[in-house]
Amino acid sequence: MTDFLDFILTSGFWIATLRMATPLILGTLGELVCERSGVLNLGIEGIMTAGSMAGWMWVYQGGNLWGGVLFAAFVGALFGLLHSIFTVYLGLSQHVTGLGITMLASSLSYFVFRMMLPDATTPPKIIPFENWGLPILSEIPVIGETFFVQSPLTWLALLLVVLVSYGLYRTPIGLAVRMVGENPMAAEAQGINVHLLRTAAVVFGSSLMAVAGTYLTLSAFDAFYIGMTNGRGWICVALVVFASWKPSKALLGALLFATFDALQMRVQQQVTTAIPYQFYLMAPYALSILALIIMSRRAAYPKALLIPFRRGER
Repeated sequence: MTDFLDFILTSGFWIATLRMATPLILGTLGELVCERSGVLNLGIEGIMTAGSMAGWMWVYQGGNLWGGVLFAAFVGALFGLLHSIFTVYLGLSQHVTGLGITMLASSLSYFVFRMMLPDATTPPKIIPFENWGLPILSEIPVIGETFFVQSPLTWLALLLVVLVSYGLYRTPIGLAVRMVGENPMAAEAQGINVHLLRTAAVVFGSSLMAVAGTYLTLSAFDAFYIGMTNGRGWICVALVVFASWKPSKALLGALLFATFDALQMRVQQQVTTAIPYQFYLMAPYALSILALIIMSRRAAYPKALLIPFRRGER
């Protein structure tokens, strides 16, 4: 127990937690915006993969890091536009379309990677983002190093939690987005173009998903390899439910899962028993499912989620 408490109180544990939480925060925010408008985007896993490859390839070909982030966001927006064409305008199944987007984006990313670098036997590396420290705050002993020296994309993720929360609940456009996700017919009666607004929400949310993938290649690691998203997109879908479709709770959920993940990695290193290592790998997901069950019982989901909107129909 003493060793466990010592580990929990170390700066390294909380640094690792924030780093692991960053792609989850970005991905969850993107999925949350989509679902708030009434569109489930199960293409998130593939879009994160496409974002991670696109951002990395941009930098590997000589572009700067922020250019890679913007390019990845653009690629994510294109997949979001494709998803919205099928689900918003054509009214096709959001589940099937999302899974199709995931397979398309993932396969296309691996294909482009192999086409661009056919002779690469090991993942080529780039120079990733360096951590930024907040003036004065980063100089506080222990706490400063832990919480105030992070990747620029981590700071971006935390800033976006505030901006998305403010945008959804304090601006007219946010009210309109929530309205088309709750009662699109009432929104149309107020002169809101439901199809256009849902499309914009999906495009914006998908760009955030791609930036989440970019964090993996431009900050957490310095290379792109197949399977690097490792199911993070599906975790983000679950975290939206855990968060009750609220950005502030999405931050809490991402930090909670990242804490479980950091703990299992440490336990694997410290505990020498006959317990298979797969048990420790499973633990964060099992605990997250338990938390999801507890929180989702009181979750108020958008009433028009998964329901296609067709003008003139009731």
